[in-house]
Amino acid sequence: MKKMDYQNVKGTLDYLPYAEVVRRGIRRTLEDVFIQYGCKPLETPILNYTELLASKYGGGAEILEEMYTLTDRGERDLALRYDLTIPFAKVIALNPTLKMPFKRYEIGKVFRDGPIKTGRFREFTQCDVDIVGVDSQIAEAELMVMALDAFSKLDLKVTIQYNNRKLLTGMLDGFGTESEKINKVVLILDKLEKVGLEAVISELNGQGLSNSTIILIKQFLTDERNTSFSYFESFSKQNEQVRQGLNELKELESYLEFLSVNNQCLFNPFLARGLEIYTGTIYEIFLSDQSIKSSIGSGGRYDNAIGGLIGTNENFSTVGISFGLDVIYTAMSSSDKELNDNPYVDYYIIPLGTQKEALLVANDLRKEGYKVEYEMSNKKLGKALEKANKEKVRNVIIIGEDEVKNNQFKIKDMFSGDERIESYQFR
Repeated sequence: MKKMDYQNVKGTLDYLPYAEVVRRGIRRTLEDVFIQYGCKPLETPILNYTELLASKYGGGAEILEEMYTLTDRGERDLALRYDLTIPFAKVIALNPTLKMPFKRYEIGKVFRDGPIKTGRFREFTQCDVDIVGVDSQIAEAELMVMALDAFSKLDLKVTIQYNNRKLLTGMLDGFGTESEKINKVVLILDKLEKVGLEAVISELNGQGLSNSTIILIKQFLTDERNTSFSYFESFSKQNEQVRQGLNELKELESYLEFLSVNNQCLFNPFLARGLEIYTGTIYEIFLSDQSIKSSIGSGGRYDNAIGGLIGTNENFSTVGISFGLDVIYTAMSSSDKELNDNPYVDYYIIPLGTQKEALLVANDLRKEGYKVEYEMSNKKLGKALEKANKEKVRNVIIIGEDEVKNNQFKIKDMFSGDERIESYQFR
């Protein structure tokens, strides 16, 4: 028989226990924070109708190119979800009796057939929180503060950049950008920090914009005052979208200042978040040390999606945030942070010719609620202690024939080297 060349699909990974321990810790930390902020758990299907995910209220043209599609036995057009947002919007659309405001979290796998780079894969886990039914920017402020809280608990220093799509699209409209080209121009401006001014201007020239529009956009990009809200005051008097966006940003900033987190949250007038779904405030989370250049979390307000899925013009005030578990793991695994202890093992029991007696101790400790690993492979003591050190297990119980005879066992602290004797009645 020909030997198969086994390997993972490109853009997917196996996570061995040493890695999965860290990933589960990240997930548990995020989930604890979500619950602390009053979020309720929700789970949605990975498999969806293509029509739902391809809705104009979904991820937009760029993500649709990355969507995995398939057909079932009934020849129905299906797709794997590329995020958790549209499946959530579907839940709200199908359950009109849910009481508002409604705040949920979901942690699950999503799939995109897109480019692969550091921390970005084709199968990955997103950790999302969304709030429906809050018009005020207090919803955005809560999610941004929650993000800072979560990353503080993960011991990662981050900065949140934020902007408002109304402000940005209003400015482009005021510069004479044709309405059908605004979304494309927004995507180009979003690349400013990555590719630089000249590359952005070159791309804009390729969009067929008028010379006067490109000159005005370039002035906007290069004006030193463009990171101050006062810069937009004169434009807000001429354009309603700019006015609305500026007012929302001022409201958000007032919350951030009051909560003393405004030094970690920076206004970026060119942040765009390429997805067409967004209607208001948007934000992206970046590592402060820039060890990973891409964002490790992002989100924004999308007030039109739920009403659009229902097929009405009804407005559902909705704002969300998403954390990438895989990119956070990449950040933590490259930051030289090590586990001080093995969170999955309280005691590691080593029998020395006393398998039955050691198994009895393990069972009794488990009944008391401890996490116990029992050595079943008859390792010699030195090898077993070497394993405990390697896996950062703190407490090792050694049970030999003398211990059984004397109705006691020895507990060795692998971190300090201390040993203590515990009495135990062997049957």
